[in-house]
Amino acid sequence: MLGFIVAGLVIGALARLIKPGKQDLSIAMTLLLGLAGSVIGGVVAGLLGTGSVWELNFLGFVVAVIASVALVGVFEGFSHRRAISGRASTRF
Repeated sequence: MLGFIVAGLVIGALARLIKPGKQDLSIAMTLLLGLAGSVIGGVVAGLLGTGSVWELNFLGFVVAVIASVALVGVFEGFSHRRAISGRASTRF
């Protein structure tokens, strides 16, 4: 379990490095998005027959990083949209 958390943090950090621009993410959110990406990567690797969710393999790692980059982008989109709608409501 500790290895899973460390892998999630590494994958989340790699996703933030790969994703261009500045992200307003805390360490905890980076960890959560990395963990979610690693679960997605493990599931995809399992479906392809190269491992399971709990195994660390190359294909699962690559898919986990790609999924985490996508999750960081989705999170940014939602947080940016919420910030814009919050500012718009305070103007009136």
